[in-house]
Amino acid sequence: MLITIPDVLSAEEIAHARSALDAAEWIDGKVTAGYQAQAVKENLQLPEGHPVAVKLGEMVLSALARSPLFMSAALPLKVFPPMFNRYTGGGHFGTHVDTAIRAFATTGQRIRTDVSATLFLTAPENYDGGELLVEDTYGTHSVKLPAGHIVLYPATSLHRVTPVTRGARVSSFFWIQSMIRADQDRTLLYDLDGAIQRLAKDLPGSQTGVQLTGVYHNLLRRWAEM
Repeated sequence: MLITIPDVLSAEEIAHARSALDAAEWIDGKVTAGYQAQAVKENLQLPEGHPVAVKLGEMVLSALARSPLFMSAALPLKVFPPMFNRYTGGGHFGTHVDTAIRAFATTGQRIRTDVSATLFLTAPENYDGGELLVEDTYGTHSVKLPAGHIVLYPATSLHRVTPVTRGARVSSFFWIQSMIRADQDRTLLYDLDGAIQRLAKDLPGSQTGVQLTGVYHNLLRRWAEM
């Protein structure tokens, strides 16, 4: 399931993030790439544990906690500390699959990467290129969102970032270990949750809504890994 969530960050939060990131010192993005990804990765990023990354990452996590749509789509168990990257001057990231297991730099705690996330911090009209292309069984999806919007997609997907030929594309990226390992099961629960929410709005107090809510929680109870 590929889903976009609008306005995760406010205009004020975006401006604060960009001011802090524009003043930070960036390093070669290859430092966090796997062996194969290093050959196709050309971008810059903030080091893990960088004070700016830590502070802005906390802001991003707080914003996600306020988003019912994020909670419904990702069903998060663990979230990797948000990182930040920058593409400019032809920077790109060739086709790859994200590393299956990542370790927190500070604690060594491991996380299984079920869901990948990209939070856009640059308005699309301010740069050319830089589309995130995600492949699935239905073809290739091109994603280039307004600043403050986020896209979630299965970490198992082949994906790439096209070269940025004008301006700079600045984003936050991170991974989620979901309570629901399988993407098809997360999709089913997300669709069911959406139907329940619409039913509650259209037919308040409906017994059908109560029954469907029970089905949702019983499926979650059956499939969830804690």
